Amino acid sequence: MTVRGVRGATTVELDEAQIVHDATEALVIEMANANKVAPEDIVSVIISTTTDIASAFPAKAVRSIKGWKYVPVMCTHEMNVIDAMPFCIRILMHINTDATQKEIQHIYQKDAVKLRPDLQK
Repeated sequence: MTVRGVRGATTVELDEAQIVHDATEALVIEMANANKVAPEDIVSVIISTTTDIASAFPAKAVRSIKGWKYVPVMCTHEMNVIDAMPFCIRILMHINTDATQKEIQHIYQKDAVKLRPDLQK
């Protein structure tokens, strides 16, 4: 087994705590399912948001998922780049896996699919 990074991103319509929580939870669950990863296989999760998201800690959403309480999670803000996609949540999940880097399934939802069209199936 080796450690691999799984990338994911999603967007929210507006900065409200429940919306941020729901979007984060949906994204991490899809990332884990697509890569056949259980919480105990996750080394860590780093979540960044654009600076227009300030209503909630997305890490709290991850820790509240059943079985994810002990997954190490950290939040931060993205650089405030001119013309960057607004209301965006990005995730880098480090996992223990036998999958090759090419086999990793990166997940982009909603408007965030525009960030990495080369990874869309």
